Amino acid sequence: MIFAPRGMVGAVAALLLVGCASVPATRFYTLSTPSEPSGAKDASRLSQLSNPIFIEVMPIDVPERLARPQLVVRLPGSGETQLSILEYDRWSSHFNYELRDAFATGIADRTGAMNRTRGIRTPDRPTYRIAIELSQFAAIVGDKVQARFDWTITRSTDGSNVACYSEISESVGEGIDGVAKGLQRAVSRVVADVSKTLIELDTGQAAACAPQY
Repeated sequence: MIFAPRGMVGAVAALLLVGCASVPATRFYTLSTPSEPSGAKDASRLSQLSNPIFIEVMPIDVPERLARPQLVVRLPGSGETQLSILEYDRWSSHFNYELRDAFATGIADRTGAMNRTRGIRTPDRPTYRIAIELSQFAAIVGDKVQARFDWTITRSTDGSNVACYSEISESVGEGIDGVAKGLQRAVSRVVADVSKTLIELDTGQAAACAPQY
């Protein structure tokens, strides 16, 4: 059996401790906003319908570079062609899943809809299927978040549908936390657009959103 000198063992242990201490802690972010208390939620809904609306938010289509749990950003001064994938700043799930959850829960809260996205099934009731694509996206640390969401809403019973888009530019605070909060606000604005159009389609009004061409 070979014994290492005590000094060497201590040095190796110290190096291991330094190595462990140098690994940054992973930070996790979410796009979902906290639910309002029931009374405030009822007062803020766009419509109180006699029959509940059922929605199903389809998987969100995002550019392949963004379909990952890590935040993908532009750092100040890096130019328009360079992106940074932040290993230790992550969404709580893959970005496309995080978006889907934020849209599904946000639209349900805002309209009073029943959310089928998580598997609720009522075959005898109409469902509004909502398909969303993130077609343009840039998150610049300390500057802004810019995004374009193209989306369609289709009623299952008769195929009635509307196709629109939302273009968002949201100023952000400093650091990665500022980017996450800015994108959370941007998604909330799109949730409001989709929810308004959903109510218009359900009640037979002409959609007032920006139409797709």
